[in-house]
Amino acid sequence: MSANTPFLVFSGTHTRYLAEKICHSLDCPLGQMNIQYFADGEFSVSYEESIRGRDVFLVQSTFPNSDNLMELLLMIDAAKRASAHSIIAVIPYFGWARQDRKDKPRVSIGAKLIADLLGVAGINRLITMDLHADQIQGFFNVPVDHLYASSVFLEYIKSQLPLDNLIMATPDVGGTKRASSYSKYLQIPMVICHKTRQRANEIEDMRIIGDVADKDVLLVDDIVDTAGTITKAANLMLENGARSVRALASHAVMSDPATTRVIESALTEIIFTDSIPYLRETKKVTVLSVADIFAEAIRRVCHDESISSLYTIK
Repeated sequence: MSANTPFLVFSGTHTRYLAEKICHSLDCPLGQMNIQYFADGEFSVSYEESIRGRDVFLVQSTFPNSDNLMELLLMIDAAKRASAHSIIAVIPYFGWARQDRKDKPRVSIGAKLIADLLGVAGINRLITMDLHADQIQGFFNVPVDHLYASSVFLEYIKSQLPLDNLIMATPDVGGTKRASSYSKYLQIPMVICHKTRQRANEIEDMRIIGDVADKDVLLVDDIVDTAGTITKAANLMLENGARSVRALASHAVMSDPATTRVIESALTEIIFTDSIPYLRETKKVTVLSVADIFAEAIRRVCHDESISSLYTIK
């Protein structure tokens, strides 16, 4: 790399696929880093080029397992000790975000803990996308650029889906604000699914608030984990007279048996971003890249430009 390059981009092991796309969009090479693994599962990271005085962008989603987070923390610490001018964590998927409050006695607030770990490690800024809860931005004592996948999704919706008969839906009450934003922007109706749970990942009951008869339903969510909620909502929509049901979600966590549930469900299609790698092949899953959005955010941060125009809807 040229000594005049204003910034450097590095990647952790399992987000390299996205970092390479980001670098292609930025027309810059991906920085050289070595990650050495030991027999006991421990690992160490080292930069294979000088980063002294540079703005360093570290691309790493913190999806399961926890090694991805630990790898990022070590990358941050190594960059700080190598005299980087600034360290910007680019975390397309911010894990532990569902632990954003105490929802029962004697539990941790995992999202706040992760924010503290990243801050102590030494980040100067965070760039992330579609946090499970917007208030997580306040857990950080550094600037947070919170991007949205809506611009990628809206382009796909307008070009690929039947807008004249489309209706937005949310698989739970917690996603009402998100679905409402799409509904208002596209000027289409919205319905809500109300669910109750007895324990995590197990739905006790679900009901539809609104009419979906003879409509093409588009469910919107931020995370699909086991796909229990989204597939149950899709099946319920079809049982209540929907003509077709699709879904879009920013982060494809897709823990087993999520893929099987999607394949066997009433969903015609489910659309994800590539914030998390989805490696299984099924005709029902479409993956859209958010590399260009992150690349543009990185470029604007480097040039002290506003990123607000990247927000189509929030």
